[in-house]
Amino acid sequence: MKLINIGFGNMISAGRLIAIVSPESAPIKRMVQEARDRGVLIDATYGRRTRAVLIMDSDHIVLSALQPETVAGPPGGPGTEPPQGEQEEPRTGRRKETGSGFSCPARRAWERAR
Repeated sequence: MKLINIGFGNMISAGRLIAIVSPESAPIKRMVQEARDRGVLIDATYGRRTRAVLIMDSDHIVLSALQPETVAGPPGGPGTEPPQGEQEEPRTGRRKETGSGFSCPARRAWERAR
């Protein structure tokens, strides 16, 4: 079971997540208000501004103070694995990472000085 961090130490099951949307549009605002009225709203913002609305398969709505891009994670993160039984082809021609992998000139100079 994969868990997704939604901020402040709170996690949700990646398998139960349907969508991560921005709370700005009127339909999403209505959806949040209806969930609040029905008692299926989970507010995980800790009083901060809502930046992502997570729609779960159980009809629950979860509010998060993290940006939708942050909750979704980097490309290749949770939810982007190939279906079971299919394997990704190994990549070839990639250069081998050396050092810390940082490309910042200040970091490279600091590593050389160490």
